[in-house]
Amino acid sequence: MLRKKKCVAMLLAGGQGSRLYALTNKIAKPAVSYGGKYRIIDFPLSNCVNSGIDTVGVLTQYQPLVLNDYIGNGQPWDLDRAYGGVHILSPYQGKQSSDWYKGTANAIYQNLHFIKSYDPDYVLVLSGDHIYEMDYSRMLNFHILNDADCTIAAIKVPLSEASRFGILNTDEDGSIYEFEEKPKKPKNDLASMGIYIFSAKKLYKYLEEDAAKKDSRNDFGKDVLPAMLAAGEKMYAYLFDGYWKDVGTIDSLYDANMDLLGDSPKFNIYDPSWKIYSRSPLSPPQYLGAGSKVNNSIVLSGCEIYGTVENSILSSNVVVKKGAVVRNCIIMSEVTVGENSVLEYAIVDENTEIGANVRLGEEKSAGKGIAVVGRELTVGDGAVIGGGEMIEKNVAKEGK
Repeated sequence: MLRKKKCVAMLLAGGQGSRLYALTNKIAKPAVSYGGKYRIIDFPLSNCVNSGIDTVGVLTQYQPLVLNDYIGNGQPWDLDRAYGGVHILSPYQGKQSSDWYKGTANAIYQNLHFIKSYDPDYVLVLSGDHIYEMDYSRMLNFHILNDADCTIAAIKVPLSEASRFGILNTDEDGSIYEFEEKPKKPKNDLASMGIYIFSAKKLYKYLEEDAAKKDSRNDFGKDVLPAMLAAGEKMYAYLFDGYWKDVGTIDSLYDANMDLLGDSPKFNIYDPSWKIYSRSPLSPPQYLGAGSKVNNSIVLSGCEIYGTVENSILSSNVVVKKGAVVRNCIIMSEVTVGENSVLEYAIVDENTEIGANVRLGEEKSAGKGIAVVGRELTVGDGAVIGGGEMIEKNVAKEGK
């Protein structure tokens, strides 16, 4: 056994993110780009380090190559530790059997040996697909003060949207008396954030019992948490009142990016007391050519702007050629936008080439939705792609 840790974090990062369509055909959802500089997984990893948690297991499964390569040895997040640090935990073949992770609870269960090697008192379970800044140490203190067996982070949502979430019904002291998974008629607006702190021995007990049930879905929200509640375990809701966005859909990912823009952005990533760390590419300075126009946008290093960029986010090494217009868009790294092309209300994934005189997307007022072009594709000269279209393969030139 290794030297004891007070708390070990387990980060669930194996999801496909099917509702992101073309953006997750080749990568896991936590590896999706955000805000020009980051990937989604940067937020829980940075939150861990900023909260004093230095031992993190990252559970990967679906299309893990880009995510594994990005995390590497954990150095950008100060998680390249001789003792503790970040560990990538993929499904493996044991002596008796081998299985893919069957659900969120099963993923943790298959890695109990990793957790137990640090003999922690508490285990923090995180999701790798949310954008937020949170001090987990405050939640842990709340858990300890209440002598809780499980604490669930919760946030107030509009009651009209509450049916999309797991809802926590609580007493005045925050103790949970009922858990409703996406109820049709929610009793309140307190939604689970998918962030849990368990007293370690209780977690082991319930994961082992869940694994023994043949009819279990091996899911925390559907199986483990209801079982703990039914058994009378002490469960509390920890109220979080900061910015939090589930970026599981194209619309929510787009909105979360746009929340970074403006003189008073909805989400402030510039707080020096709570830095979000990332693995940044080595790129030259950005260049704004003669006659170029950039307004209310985030433009990363390595970009070359010869056209017009408005209300948009450009990741590193994006080239916007002469006469091109990029408006209300998210353009990920290593993308070229050809001369006189117009991109409006669109997302373009990494390593994609947009030809000359292309029309991609339509104004939001048209009501057709966000146009999306997947990674490593080519859109030929003169192509026209309407609002809301999802492009997952190369688009030929006009008339070809």
